[in-house]
Amino acid sequence: SRGEQSPRLFQFRKDGFLVLEHFFSAEECDSMRNQIQRIVAEMEVPPHCRTEFSTKEEEQLQAQGSSDYFLTSGDKIRFFFEKGVLDKKGNFLIPKEKSISKIGHALHAYDPVFKQITHCSKVQELGRKLGLERPVVVQSMYIFKQPGIGGEVTPHQDATFLHTEPLGRILGFWIALEDATRENGCLWFIPGSHTNGITRRMVRAASGASTCVEFLGSEPAYDDSQFIPLPISKGGLVLIHGEVVHKSELNSSESSRHAFTFHVMEAKDTSWSKENWLQPTPELPFPSLYT
Repeated sequence: SRGEQSPRLFQFRKDGFLVLEHFFSAEECDSMRNQIQRIVAEMEVPPHCRTEFSTKEEEQLQAQGSSDYFLTSGDKIRFFFEKGVLDKKGNFLIPKEKSISKIGHALHAYDPVFKQITHCSKVQELGRKLGLERPVVVQSMYIFKQPGIGGEVTPHQDATFLHTEPLGRILGFWIALEDATRENGCLWFIPGSHTNGITRRMVRAASGASTCVEFLGSEPAYDDSQFIPLPISKGGLVLIHGEVVHKSELNSSESSRHAFTFHVMEAKDTSWSKENWLQPTPELPFPSLYT
């Protein structure tokens, strides 16, 4: 059947998201979880997390260190922590594997397990069904959503952070590596909210500014009642349109909610904003999804 007629594709275009249960096998999920355990076991705490705060100037350097660490993470595998898990000297107050919030943003390029998943034939086939002609992978993240402390993610649109001209060229692939439930922080969406453009952009700040990025515009106040929860079982895939409004709540449960996510851009007739925090580098131009 032609892609246009597929009821699932119609649903995706209507809602701005699509749930594909059991897209990946339990074995594929476990291979990603085991690989991330190895990566965390070998992790060194980044130096900018280790300096002691004292003077205002040192605090500014600290903030600058954090922002540089983030800004230059597009072509590396780097570690980001939940709030309050490190003391002033950068020592862990809780076990390190429980303190990490996410790992980004180039697992898809530099880790064999995540690279294989990102470019697997099932994903490539789905890209073709969606009509993507020249999809490239722009970034990936492993998200832990730790028990009890996995922070909320406030309502946002991915295109706020990954801006393209024209809009509508960014697509998120969100893979549940464990069951995602209302209790442990599943995703929530406003169906149909991908059709109104974007109201906020995160851009690189002028060099010499105290922060590395700034926001233009603002996120409107969304009505909580507009959101619907999307619980999904282990191995499920959520497709996320770049402009659909979504969020997740604090994980107040005793179980984690691991996910691997990556973003794809349709590169045909598309320009990637030079103001985006994330930029392709000579070391890592955005790789084609199709191999």
